[in-house]
Amino acid sequence: MSDHRPDPRRWQVLVLLSAAFLMTVLDSTILLTALPSIEAGLEVSGAAVGWTVTGYGLAFSGLLLCCGRLADVVGRKRVFLAGMVLRVLSALFCGLAPSVELLIAARALQGVSAAIIAPAALSLLMTAFPDGPERNRALGIWGGLGGVGATSGLLLGGVITDVLGWRWVFLINVPVGLAVLAVGSVLLREARAAGRGRLNVAGALTVTAALVLLVYTIIELPSRGWTGATAAALGSSVALFAAFWLIETRSAAPLVPARLLRSRSLVGGNAVVLAAGMAVDGMLITLTGYVQQVMGWSALRFGLVAAVMTVASVAGGLSGQRAALRFGVRRVAMVGATLLVVGCLLLTQASAAGSVGLLLVGQLIFGVGMGATFVCAQIAALSATTEADSGLAAGVVDTSFSMGTALGIAICTSVAAAGSAARVDGHRAAFGTAGLLALLGLAAAAWLLPRDSARSPRGSAERDTEPTAPTCR
Repeated sequence: MSDHRPDPRRWQVLVLLSAAFLMTVLDSTILLTALPSIEAGLEVSGAAVGWTVTGYGLAFSGLLLCCGRLADVVGRKRVFLAGMVLRVLSALFCGLAPSVELLIAARALQGVSAAIIAPAALSLLMTAFPDGPERNRALGIWGGLGGVGATSGLLLGGVITDVLGWRWVFLINVPVGLAVLAVGSVLLREARAAGRGRLNVAGALTVTAALVLLVYTIIELPSRGWTGATAAALGSSVALFAAFWLIETRSAAPLVPARLLRSRSLVGGNAVVLAAGMAVDGMLITLTGYVQQVMGWSALRFGLVAAVMTVASVAGGLSGQRAALRFGVRRVAMVGATLLVVGCLLLTQASAAGSVGLLLVGQLIFGVGMGATFVCAQIAALSATTEADSGLAAGVVDTSFSMGTALGIAICTSVAAAGSAARVDGHRAAFGTAGLLALLGLAAAAWLLPRDSARSPRGSAERDTEPTAPTCR
């Protein structure tokens, strides 16, 4: 790790970057409660409006790796500010879109901006804080914000749509983005990887196409099923990943250096992020369907109840990073994943009449587990990364989470759809499926995370890298 001096304004930097990160996380969920209003306002069908979510997800997931490495090469502050400019413009275009076609295009542009901002912001955080307890505390706050954005977006979307109208779900980003731009241009200091003057363009294009095609296949799977077209799309994605691997092995400046894949901490951390992402978004999409389709709640009422999970996730993230310093990342991540499993199992007891108490307890346990699991996985994945690769490592973490959310939504939506939308059996099965996905996260934490990844990150970085191992021990 770098021995650079810590930024004296690092806590102010954390506040600024957290605001930008929260914007990108909120955009992935805040729109969900506004979809019916958009449908009515633009006079279009649900299938067309659904592409406002799909287009964003494809652009975001496909470009994270490329944008993470771009931040290392071009400069993290420069890339971050460019992403914020695009964020403000895309939010304005979304809010003023006169048709669904233009709204979908603007949402895709918003996804591009999120892919630029997320890894650049996380890598700027890593360069502002020295490796050790302070960085772990900062990552604890960062991980807690992920839980806040994932759950509070449902509440904010309902409030903003009911009070101001659906266009303000997007326009609210404009003043916030302008404020982040103004403060960031003064507060942030530039950081780029020494000696990394170019980007592997062929590798970036290939892996972006592979990721976009894979995510699209996953998103469309619940509605299309396993057809010949689905198999062909999946096969094409695999072929593109193989082409990417060949390009990487022959490149003097690979997009993803092989040394990263030899870090047990990075591989294990990303495996936990992937599995936890599947469980969290799989549970959230199931819970949203259950309370609206079975219990008949409004989006606003559900958002208010979901605030319990938001608060719990923040508490879990902050307490998780403190516990990780004392007991180790691996143990705390295992506890967090166990709480995810328990929360999902409680929700499998949901009835057609519904029980507010059951929902509150299940969300409380799940929220604490979500915060603890994500922050520990991030600490593990990033602690063994050199400063030169921090942008790429952040992009890998964000990609793992994005892939996990797409898979979790697709899997749990398919399971829930096997039962009647107006009955509880399909939702119970989907809650149980989310619990199984969380169990995968528990297994990944137990088997892949190094035992000492929290107590001595600098030392673990040296121990976790083995020249002969292709992945993890």
